[in-house]
Amino acid sequence: MEHPVTTEQTPTGDTEGAASPAPAPAEGASGGATEAARGAAGEGVAEVAAGGAEPGAHATEAADGDRDDAGAPDAGEPTRGGRADDADASARTPSAGATEDSGAGSGAGGAEGDAGGVESGGPAAGAGGSGSAEGAKAPSEAEAELAAQRVERERIARRRAERQGPVESGGKLSGKAADLLAAVRAVESGEKASTPSFVEAAPAPRRPAPEPVRRPEPVPVAAAPDAETVGAVRAVLAEGGAPEALAPQAAAALGEGAEDTLRADPWQLLRVAGVRPEQADGFARALLGAECRPDDERRGRALTVWLLEQAAVAGHTALDLPALTEALGKRAVPDPDEAVQSALAEGDALVFQDALEEPGAPPAAARTDEEEEEVPVRVLAGLERYALAEESLADALARLVNSVPKEAEGPWEAAVAALTGGAADLARQVAGHGLVLHTGGEAARAEPAALLGAARAAGLRVCAVCHTPDGARRFAAHLGEQPGGAVGTVAGLLSGASGPGRDAEGALDLDLLIVLDAPQLDVEAAAMLAESLPDGARLVLSGDPAVLWSAGPGRVFADLLAVPACPQVASRVPDPGPLGELVSGIGVGELAQVEAPGKEIVIVPVRDAGEAVHRTVQLVADSVPRAFGIPPEETVVITPGHGGAAGTRALNTVLKERLNPGPGRFGGFDPGDRIVHSPAPGRTVPGRVVRADAEGLHLECAGAPVVVPRELVESRVRHGWALTAHQAVGGRWPAAVVVLPGDAADVLTRPWVYTAFGRADRHLSVVHGVEQALPRAVAESVAKPRTTRLRTLLRVQLPPAG
Repeated sequence: MEHPVTTEQTPTGDTEGAASPAPAPAEGASGGATEAARGAAGEGVAEVAAGGAEPGAHATEAADGDRDDAGAPDAGEPTRGGRADDADASARTPSAGATEDSGAGSGAGGAEGDAGGVESGGPAAGAGGSGSAEGAKAPSEAEAELAAQRVERERIARRRAERQGPVESGGKLSGKAADLLAAVRAVESGEKASTPSFVEAAPAPRRPAPEPVRRPEPVPVAAAPDAETVGAVRAVLAEGGAPEALAPQAAAALGEGAEDTLRADPWQLLRVAGVRPEQADGFARALLGAECRPDDERRGRALTVWLLEQAAVAGHTALDLPALTEALGKRAVPDPDEAVQSALAEGDALVFQDALEEPGAPPAAARTDEEEEEVPVRVLAGLERYALAEESLADALARLVNSVPKEAEGPWEAAVAALTGGAADLARQVAGHGLVLHTGGEAARAEPAALLGAARAAGLRVCAVCHTPDGARRFAAHLGEQPGGAVGTVAGLLSGASGPGRDAEGALDLDLLIVLDAPQLDVEAAAMLAESLPDGARLVLSGDPAVLWSAGPGRVFADLLAVPACPQVASRVPDPGPLGELVSGIGVGELAQVEAPGKEIVIVPVRDAGEAVHRTVQLVADSVPRAFGIPPEETVVITPGHGGAAGTRALNTVLKERLNPGPGRFGGFDPGDRIVHSPAPGRTVPGRVVRADAEGLHLECAGAPVVVPRELVESRVRHGWALTAHQAVGGRWPAAVVVLPGDAADVLTRPWVYTAFGRADRHLSVVHGVEQALPRAVAESVAKPRTTRLRTLLRVQLPPAG
């Protein structure tokens, strides 16, 4: 069968050759760099995401190999809603293989006593106390961002506490939208009356326009745990046979009195990133002796929270209650229902009732009381932080939608009049609506760029943010300027490091915010952005819905597209050339043959992982520079996972040896090494090593100097010649070499292929060892589902857009 992508054959891996694919079956692919699609094979936890009403959902247990993170290094990194990236089996985890997932990664405990690995989206081990500043004198952007997130979450929690109290879980749903929303927030505490009355709140009055504050003061960063606390925790860990290296993370995760907490409840060790249930069980046996039993209430409660955190690692913001209890049973919890009830009673988890939308059923806001009583519901359990984020996001979006006048005002009329074509269509919708969704590929960015320019010329306060600094650079190029001022990153805007500043009420001083790379927004970042906008402001979420979803929990952009509550503008601007044609076909499930007269697309068939590595190095170092004049530093290598014979670790090792050999005397790095820096969980910034000194490792990332303290180098920096697709999303390079070893066949998905192939601007080489698995994945393997509540909350609060 003729391969659908092949346009050239390279007998020796040279891009000048002529092509045909169909390599022999892959042989000897060791451990394989494969993408686990946000979950690995741990049987009990896999059922959490895959059981019940979520067929094919992600397995959530960090086992069976390495995963693609969204940018975090291998070991010891605190993660927030990220993905597991287990380190090599001999060093950190008992598992083997190499599967890719989308979150921030880290190693799981092991011979080195390293505490990396999965953080479950709950309290980040090391995030709260990761207070070590990357700069010696002032908070870094990452620290400011994390601190801003904490402040924002506290504000959301205060707002929620000021509202009505929770209702009894399981109370009958009424016909009012507010009644359903309260039932969604129900917690089974046993202390509340059955069903109070609810009154729909009137729309909030529009805020007056106060004098803007151009730049907020830096947010103070929480201090790291003191040495005395860490020492006390270290003593408890040693007594229980746990690695003493976990002490700083345990002290940060458990807070003041961490040592007493661990003695009173040894299973609280599961709150530390990378610690697995069997390790916590061993720790508890050592401390409790004969009192340690599988039916211990503390164990069931801690495992309930851990499973919910693992679900967040896989992208879910909540889990079906039957799937949760089934997973607890597989973890040898004798009474799973009692364990869940205990977690609810302690406030460690929340339970919700969400109405199931049936085809043809009237929307929630239009149902009668009788119809409402007959609506089937599903019961979900989740962690409070994600429940608060989704509810806050729904509230904020509803406020934006309802606070914008339906008729365009003077400046907006001028902005619309200045535009033509697709940009004018987008501007007309933005003029009359508080929330607008815009979809399209790389070339479609020209439309929101034109909107920003016209709105700015009309005197409106505008800002655009992207997922990565590279994305900001490309978007600013449409405006003929450099990033900064009106164009920045999501992280920079939230941290206060960039953007317009805030007004006296803490809202962003904006009339229009355009968010590019919207599929990369997790629910917490989206909630902070929407909450920060003032009444009357417009929010445009723009992005390519076919790329990989966010590293953190949620699928905000996909959920909004599924709810017809705001205008959706689809760009008609296609990505140009053979690469644009190839990627557009993949987006609709077709891996078509593409004419590439300029050798824009080359297929390099390989037989095994060893040959894949050899051909990859040959392409990056020799063939691509010779044929296209693209130097190695402008070529990215993308592979499905970190581990295995053709994963990022193996490829980075051989690429460093070829392109920048050295002893790695600075924690494995030498000046000139290409790296990726993870300043915060779920974020990746490419850069290079400049030097090292007593302060730490000096990097240049996105044109800015960065200093990583010595103790954080291992957890925040990794070599960056080869990346995973999740690390590469949001960036583009002149050339891309996508490596598909034979053992990646079972985990390829259409979003992964679309994202990886779409990172190239001028040339794409595919090192192909998966035979027919590639077209099969493009045609059949769509994005795996995530369990979220945002659609239900939006259907309650927002009527369908007219």
